[in-house]
Amino acid sequence: MRLFGKVPMRVSAAVAIAVVATTAFAVAQEKQTRAGITNYTRVDAVVACGGATETAALEGLKADGFKSVVNLRLSDERGANVEENEAKAKELGLNYFHLPFSRASPDPAIVDQFLTVLSDEANQPVFIHCASGSRVGALWLVKRVLQDGWSIEEATTEAKLIGLSTPGLEKFALEYIASHQKQ
Repeated sequence: MRLFGKVPMRVSAAVAIAVVATTAFAVAQEKQTRAGITNYTRVDAVVACGGATETAALEGLKADGFKSVVNLRLSDERGANVEENEAKAKELGLNYFHLPFSRASPDPAIVDQFLTVLSDEANQPVFIHCASGSRVGALWLVKRVLQDGWSIEEATTEAKLIGLSTPGLEKFALEYIASHQKQ
């Protein structure tokens, strides 16, 4: 009889732990509506991600305490406004990193630069963007696994919440991880 009474407690404790863990994970990636930014996601206290970002939105990022902007768009993408955004960021005192990352031919050297920028605490809080969030998600997947020690499964789930939707980018990210993981 006693054993039966303890099983529900153990089950209840396990369920409570699972709920707390799931809730913490879900809260960590908070989608928000933000003027001038498509697909804005607050990942944690020092990182936010998004898609297409209007130049005027940089003022709001600065006001919210962001120190840096990482732009993964190619200069020749329609609506990228890389030079305009860089000038505005510098005017506002934001660090601006243009790391052009192509969906069609992703460059591992850009991933290396991305990881270096994000690992420097002087650049935090940082806002990372591309056009939709898919490239951001791919690079964030790499960062989570290689720098933060997350499992591939957890990091992929988060990357997809951020915007990773391109199978080729996901494949590239997983191959990059495999070739850079410490054995």
